[in-house]
Amino acid sequence: MSVEHPCVVTLDHRSKPRVLFSGDQLVEVDLPAGTRVIYAKPPIEGLPDPDAAVRYALSHPLNDEPLYAKLRPGMRVTIAIDDLSMPLPPMKRPDCRQRVLEPVIKMLDEAGVDDVELIIATAFHRPMSGPEIEHIVGKRTFQRFWPDRLYNHDAERPGGLTHLGTTADGIEVELNARAASSDLIIYVNLTFVSMNGGYKSLGTGLVGYRTLRGHHNPSTIRKTDSYMEPEKSHLADKMTAVGKLIEEKLNVFHIETTVNNRMFDTPLSFLAKNEDELNRTESKALRALVRTLKFLPQPARQAIFERVPAPYDMIGVFAGECEAVHDAILQLVYKQHCVPVQGQSDIVVFPIPYISPYNVGAYLNPLLVSVMAEGYLHNLHKGVPLLKRGGTMIILHPCSDKFDQDQHPAYVEFFHKLLPQTRDAMELHKRFEKTFASHPAYIQMYRTGSAYHPAHPFYMWYWGENGRQHRGRVIVVGADNEYVPKILGYETAATMTEALRMAKETAPPDPSITCFRICPVMMAEVSPDPTPMQLEGDAR
Repeated sequence: MSVEHPCVVTLDHRSKPRVLFSGDQLVEVDLPAGTRVIYAKPPIEGLPDPDAAVRYALSHPLNDEPLYAKLRPGMRVTIAIDDLSMPLPPMKRPDCRQRVLEPVIKMLDEAGVDDVELIIATAFHRPMSGPEIEHIVGKRTFQRFWPDRLYNHDAERPGGLTHLGTTADGIEVELNARAASSDLIIYVNLTFVSMNGGYKSLGTGLVGYRTLRGHHNPSTIRKTDSYMEPEKSHLADKMTAVGKLIEEKLNVFHIETTVNNRMFDTPLSFLAKNEDELNRTESKALRALVRTLKFLPQPARQAIFERVPAPYDMIGVFAGECEAVHDAILQLVYKQHCVPVQGQSDIVVFPIPYISPYNVGAYLNPLLVSVMAEGYLHNLHKGVPLLKRGGTMIILHPCSDKFDQDQHPAYVEFFHKLLPQTRDAMELHKRFEKTFASHPAYIQMYRTGSAYHPAHPFYMWYWGENGRQHRGRVIVVGADNEYVPKILGYETAATMTEALRMAKETAPPDPSITCFRICPVMMAEVSPDPTPMQLEGDAR
């Protein structure tokens, strides 16, 4: 086994099998010698006193006045809060958002500000339940404000949005009416990956369909080279324009936090390690977990992972003006996530875990499998993509035809009725999106139940668009049927060996293979291979 970086290893004949996620199961996979495997960096140590760090950030903001200087009796304040889509899985109490909210609310009380409402910035995500909200804001805040002054954003409430203007490229900006009528908006972020936070927060979280359709569309995604690098993202450009328009009209104070990648607590901490570095006890525990998951029913398998909150540590908190705050947070996110990698690969293996931002408390349905593969995992890079253009993705997931009827009712019709007609994102956008977005029954389930908005499955399909435009083939290992992969445009293989044989049929001789061993979360900071002319110049 050779090592080009502590988190990047190249397997040889002595290497152990890799243990990879396949939904809520773990599977042992023998990858061929020469395969490069990328692991996440070890967790950065958390702040020694996160509560003190929050208080310091509020009093020493970046490019802005301290929060206390902005407050006066009788003013109207709205606090917007990131929802449960990040971090994954949910973190142990106290959540970073609780740590921020409690001193902010105390400061508001001391300043005599009593017209305060807290809004969960869900956009078109499903509404959070009371217990879920309590988990992120803390018991004290929940008991004081829920449900009249602490609630989910409702993008479909009649009269619930205020039109603020139109961006230079024609996006109509509508904001939650309560926020738009406030003297001060305080946005509380938990920035988990580098495409979150900043101007995206208000410009996505507290808006409606007229605004979201302006940047959540396939043409924007096709012009986006990297979701995780704002400077290469046309999507980020559009969301920045929306955010800037909002902040020209309203007074906004940003508070962003971020966490390390300590995803697994003590009982499962070995899952974050290189298999070759496990001690005897950890190796036995890993083999036992693989065997146990194999025989458990699906809900029990998922519960093993979901019922152990992640022991994330806060590693940074900044407050003040949007761009300065977000830039400071991004530096920490990249420091934790970015693993240097030299060169792209012809074949990339993506294990698909049990969780995504859009199925907390539900099964990862087939549409979200495609989002994870071609949307998130493909885009977890800086520099250039890990996969060479036209290369083959191999993913591991059962791809069961299973949808949560409470959270994803519109997904079922999208997947089984629309995708069999066309997988072309532009055609789906033009022919079906508007009708779906106004579907009265689906909208009622979004407003009063626990469902995602009916436009959301379209956004999920668009989310994988740049991956689909980049890759050649996708081969699924471990699918329990051929129907679902076929709808997605994927092929199937019974084993990893068969999948690699299939991939090599269309790959160059002696193809390069990389396994992106998610979880915990990470990014591949990929430097392209030198061109022949560069090599010739170096030789001279």
